[in-house]
Amino acid sequence: MDLFSSEKIKNVLPFDGVTNYHGLVLDKKQCEFYYQKLMETIQFKNDEALIFGKKIITKRKVAWYGELEYSYTYSKITKTANIFTKELLALKEVVEKESGETYNSCLLNLYHSGEEGMAYHSDGEKMLKKNGAIASLSLGAERKFSFKHKVNKQRIDVLLENGSLLVMKEETQTHWLHRLPPTKKVNSPRINLTFRSIEL
Repeated sequence: MDLFSSEKIKNVLPFDGVTNYHGLVLDKKQCEFYYQKLMETIQFKNDEALIFGKKIITKRKVAWYGELEYSYTYSKITKTANIFTKELLALKEVVEKESGETYNSCLLNLYHSGEEGMAYHSDGEKMLKKNGAIASLSLGAERKFSFKHKVNKQRIDVLLENGSLLVMKEETQTHWLHRLPPTKKVNSPRINLTFRSIEL
């Protein structure tokens, strides 16, 4: 099996954006190695959000890393990046080679089980490069990932496998929402690495 064959790359959106599913970019041994290393070395913390003026603490944990100590604000909470670890730099190189894009930061999400998810949203923060690529690398449990068009409400579902890469770019964030729906069928953790570009 050729993990890096361009024939497997597919735009999962029918219109109004480009989101390429690259399939597997890491083999099973690499997945196991990086999953364990990230669990051991990444400074995961419960996420915080301000919703209607009330601070919400999520079960999902997050970590923010970059080439520099970038500040990043979403859900009205500002985070300062830790400097990339050697494992994150290695994974960034894999993702950049596969996607043909460059990234200077990474927001990691740790979902302990299928009961933890993410509500519909789009990544449109001002500090992100406009229409820039956001590369989502999955390690651990397979999870369904859903898109919903902002106008006609059409829904697209994608199964994100262990070691797979999904790259959202161009007008995807303008026209589509995305989420990680919760499920009781998954009992094991998933680490999601979202590589992105912060504009200084």
